[in-house]
Amino acid sequence: MKKKIKLVVSDLHLGPGRILEDGRLNLLEEFYFDERFAEFLHYYTTSEFANSQVEIILNGDIFNFLQTDYKGHYLTVITESVTLDQIVRIVRGHPVFFNALRDFAAKEGNEVTFIVGNHDQGVLWPAVRNFLNEVIGRNVRYKNLVYFFDGIHIEHGNMHEAANRTDPRKFFLKKDLPEPILNLPFGSFFFVEFVLKIKQAHPHVDKVRPFRSMLRWGILFQTLFTLGASFRLVAYFIKSVFSPDPRRIWRFRRLAKIFFESAIFPDLSDSAKKILRDERVHTVIFGHTHVYQYRQFGNDKEYFNTGTWTEVTSLDVASLGRITKLTYVLIEYLDETARPRGRLKEWRGYHRIEDDVAV
Repeated sequence: MKKKIKLVVSDLHLGPGRILEDGRLNLLEEFYFDERFAEFLHYYTTSEFANSQVEIILNGDIFNFLQTDYKGHYLTVITESVTLDQIVRIVRGHPVFFNALRDFAAKEGNEVTFIVGNHDQGVLWPAVRNFLNEVIGRNVRYKNLVYFFDGIHIEHGNMHEAANRTDPRKFFLKKDLPEPILNLPFGSFFFVEFVLKIKQAHPHVDKVRPFRSMLRWGILFQTLFTLGASFRLVAYFIKSVFSPDPRRIWRFRRLAKIFFESAIFPDLSDSAKKILRDERVHTVIFGHTHVYQYRQFGNDKEYFNTGTWTEVTSLDVASLGRITKLTYVLIEYLDETARPRGRLKEWRGYHRIEDDVAV
């Protein structure tokens, strides 16, 4: 019997690349680890894993469509053709990443699975899936919300947060429109229309945790900017309540819940605990929060969060400073009778003497 393993990663946030087509540095690109990702897949298909059956599970927000412009504009009216243009640019901007996926998928027994997240909701479009299949060289497995197998429940995690929860009954809006568009959650509108404007001057703003510490730091050291942004934030929520746009019909109660959430990086462990009450489930794996995590519940029930391969700035005393950990979950099938076991791991990459500085 061949050894069987699965690799789960999330929140890579690939954009159109570090260097734009006109030669400018792309300050909004967040993924700098194409070579390390290629090494990651190479390691798990060679040496002791050379004869293994390996599945790479890309658990949401692999692509950052919300932060990828369309002809110079960041849109909330997103059609299939808009997303197709974006994914073509993302693939062109990360050739090493996609060549590695193609080589991985070419090996007999290997599989690639995509689970849709809130930043790459455009993977729902059939044309985007067909294009990715062509790029990777085989038909990829796509999961809109949940991937469940062998007692393991995997999903991105945005469905357990008020701001980024999508409507599973209506992924697309079609009524009275010339062509279908994505039915975006509130968080996507907020990111494009509010956060992105701040990120133009402060690219780190959505990478700092905890949010309350960043707010206190901002009031002390960037008082005018922080107060101004806070007033604009309140105004944005008020405007959202009374918006005539039929795409933005959100109840005041839901908006209030979103507004008073304590952090940009929510803790999804309570949601995992609820799922683990199902006797069929022994392991839950989320992404979305950008914070890697492992917890045990009750009798042999486990929760993993895969974290992110992008940079996070911590204001916690215990982990103060910039943090980049290429974390993932390795699922191993030890034998035919035992349940598969997960391990939270960090990919450190092959030895290198020098490397580019991420700016």
